[in-house]
Amino acid sequence: METIKVMIADDHSMIREGIKQLLEFDGSIKVVAEASNGIECLERLEHYDPEVLLLDINMPKKNGIEVLRQMKEENSKIKVLILTVHNEMEYLTSAVEIGVDGYILKDSESAELKKAIRAVRDGDNYIQPNLIPALNSHLLNRDTDKDKIFSLTNRELEVLVQVANGMFNKEIATNLNISERTVKNHISNIFKKIDVSDRTQAAVFAIKNNIIKL
Repeated sequence: METIKVMIADDHSMIREGIKQLLEFDGSIKVVAEASNGIECLERLEHYDPEVLLLDINMPKKNGIEVLRQMKEENSKIKVLILTVHNEMEYLTSAVEIGVDGYILKDSESAELKKAIRAVRDGDNYIQPNLIPALNSHLLNRDTDKDKIFSLTNRELEVLVQVANGMFNKEIATNLNISERTVKNHISNIFKKIDVSDRTQAAVFAIKNNIIKL
């Protein structure tokens, strides 16, 4: 069996050492380089050119998501398997949208980690199976939000932005050169369309869907 060249990027040296011992135990995988932060990771990738990068998310200087994004922007051919403690959907969906090849948690068995490494090296995607239902649900909900956004008129979007920025009805009316009564009608329609019941929930919706930036 051909030996797979792997690089480990993790800011904890003991974790890197433990992973290295697990991976190299049967001789099918060779750890060719290690990195303790995002900048070092990007520099060593160029020098060692591994087939697969095992990438932690929490790292100094550049985190794993930032490293992944830069690699994709530079059209790197190296496969990226995120190995992390984070099972939050925000991290996973960000990684998937950027184009990660695999995502696995640190509490996985070594056999599953090796399986994931082989899968991504061979051109397949590997998301840890028990994360997939929550990922699909999260993406489905995000698509629902897109439908809600598309249902808003341009004027309603303008009003939502003002609401999310903490403006009162009178200020919105002045800013958009419309009556307060019209503002109230717009807000009522917005709440129905995006399925919220107050201004705070509307603001959260706007932030979550990048309608406004914090």
